[in-house]
Amino acid sequence: MLLTFATGFGLGGGLIIAIGAQNAFVLGQGLRRNHPIMVAFVCALCDAILIAAGVAGLGTLIAAYPLLTKIAAWGGSAFLIWYGLGALRRVFDTETLSEDAISKTGWKAVLTTTLAVTLLNPHVYLDTVVMLGGIGGQYPADSRLTFALGAMTASFVWFFGIALGAAWLAPYVARPITWKIVDGVTCAVMLLVAYSLIAPEIAALMN
Repeated sequence: MLLTFATGFGLGGGLIIAIGAQNAFVLGQGLRRNHPIMVAFVCALCDAILIAAGVAGLGTLIAAYPLLTKIAAWGGSAFLIWYGLGALRRVFDTETLSEDAISKTGWKAVLTTTLAVTLLNPHVYLDTVVMLGGIGGQYPADSRLTFALGAMTASFVWFFGIALGAAWLAPYVARPITWKIVDGVTCAVMLLVAYSLIAPEIAALMN
């Protein structure tokens, strides 16, 4: 059972740690100290629900309906482009990380954006539902829960780690150039992920 848990933890961690829109968003909110605990919890909870659904067999259903992934690709790409352009605009603003200068966003707006960054990205479903769900589904029935718990634990450890770690570092990087770098990287990641989502769809339309 311990080996199964460790396997789930390792595979889950390996997929989650990859640089992407969700991680860039969590890091940015942590540096802003803008509800980082809530952001980390929502991201990890969504992962846990999707992993459980994948192990229970939802991955097979998604694979049978490719239209679902197409809709998610276009919708997710549009949102990520919008968010990325917002980060690009902030690059040219004067912003520091001091308590007085940080622009706090209400928890409802942060929650909505967190859910959008998480659930409008088809990569999230591929990693949690399809890949982890497919691997976990190959285990005997009495071991699937252990595998899923390992992957879920990795998600909670990672998201709370980067959110709280960034919040802790915020006072030490309170310089305008730091914020410009953070927003520049966020913009680049969001636009690259958006492109990766729709590039196959555009290629298919042109053929």
